[in-house]
Amino acid sequence: MEQIKRNSQRVIESMQTTLDAEVRSRNDALRVKKKMEGDLNEMEIQLSHSNRQAAEAQKQLRNVQGQLKNTSLINTKKKLSILLQIQGEVDDTIQEARNAEEKAKKAITDTEEDKKNVFRLQDLVDKLQLKVKSYKRQAEESEEQANTHLSRYRKVQHEMEEAQERADIAESQVNKLRAKSRDIGKVKEAE
Repeated sequence: MEQIKRNSQRVIESMQTTLDAEVRSRNDALRVKKKMEGDLNEMEIQLSHSNRQAAEAQKQLRNVQGQLKNTSLINTKKKLSILLQIQGEVDDTIQEARNAEEKAKKAITDTEEDKKNVFRLQDLVDKLQLKVKSYKRQAEESEEQANTHLSRYRKVQHEMEEAQERADIAESQVNKLRAKSRDIGKVKEAE
């Protein structure tokens, strides 16, 4: 009976340890998810900023192009250099915007994967909790059966002790009767 209790207790403790580990994993996944959502918001802000810079640079480019038409040939070379510089800045800004967009897409994908992992972990935690409840119930039933068997064993042992006592009394009485019978036999022989 003690062995059954110990085994049941070990199983319950093992399941509880696994359950605690899964809960910790789920909490870690939620923290990672929140951090990634913050990173995603930051990237969206950067993307918006980069888009504004690109629009501003393109506006400046159009202004310069308009000015070039109205300036003399001497200033054309200088303004062309400025135009090329602005074009380079526009290209850089567009590339930054593309990079930010890629990062944002990746963060969205990672966040969705984290959500799936959280759901899977929650499902596993629920199943483990059901198993722990089942093992606890089985342990209680085993303990109840063990107590019933122990009660029956004590009852049978008590009945056996009473029967042994009656047998000892009966044997004592038989021995007395035998002794008395022998004494009677000796008296008859003597007569």
